[in-house]
Amino acid sequence: MIAPAWLWVVFTIAGATGQSLRNAAQRSLTDTLGTVGATHIRFLFGLPFGLAALAVLVALGSRIPTPNAVSLAWCIFGAVAQIVATALMLAAMQERSFVVTTAYTKTEPVQVAVFSVVFLGEHISALVATAIVVSTVGVIVLSWPSRAGGEIFSWRPAILGIVSGAFFALAAVAFRGAIVALDSPDFVVAATLTLAITLACQTVALTAWLLLRDPAVMRAILKAWRGSLAAGFLGSFASEMWFLAFALKTPASVRTLGLVEIIIAGLISRRLFAQTPSMRDVIAMVLIFAGIIALVAF
Repeated sequence: MIAPAWLWVVFTIAGATGQSLRNAAQRSLTDTLGTVGATHIRFLFGLPFGLAALAVLVALGSRIPTPNAVSLAWCIFGAVAQIVATALMLAAMQERSFVVTTAYTKTEPVQVAVFSVVFLGEHISALVATAIVVSTVGVIVLSWPSRAGGEIFSWRPAILGIVSGAFFALAAVAFRGAIVALDSPDFVVAATLTLAITLACQTVALTAWLLLRDPAVMRAILKAWRGSLAAGFLGSFASEMWFLAFALKTPASVRTLGLVEIIIAGLISRRLFAQTPSMRDVIAMVLIFAGIIALVAF
């Protein structure tokens, strides 16, 4: 299947939007379910939607390839990395604002670029590198504490957010590796199958962990199924969009464009959490957006 050159942009923006909404939904569940419990929501309640997407492809007559050892290994590695990344992100959100925590995690594009070269042998052009640097400067400006507002810098949320970004970067590289390893002529099938396998691995792993270590949290998750379904659907939708983008473009380009999530997170933060961005936040977002425009326009 040949896709238009611009299609990865649509998938990435859709994925960033869904991810911001999912993060907001998960954040509201952290207080009642804890960090691990809120992390598990996106996988446990996202799996049915991921399997449903695969079932639709089968019903439409798509040929589903048999996963090979390399693809499965990448899926498992990416699944674990994403679990760790999500847990660290939610832990950071308990200490800093929604927008600032998102900014810390969005140091990810720089890390994705490095990991892509190391693990996948992909090359980053000068233009993409420039776009990454400009956007990352915006992230640093956004995440730096404001003295005027009496905000005190804290290493703990900063480290949690940045390490979370590193694991998100490793996950992105792993998912791209899994999709490519399938060697399917249909990028939609490759992306959807990779997502279904990943969600299954994550669901089994975290369910087993909670049943063994904290069954009360697992019971609480099942009781909160109504509120969790929305987070599960948004998580599955966002992941499907990200995976489709990874199937068409390098992780570094996808994740750099994905910094548009910072803008989206700011809007969500103002509407849902009454956290109004300062003028410095706006300037930082302009820098981020300038890097995104450079990446897409040229």
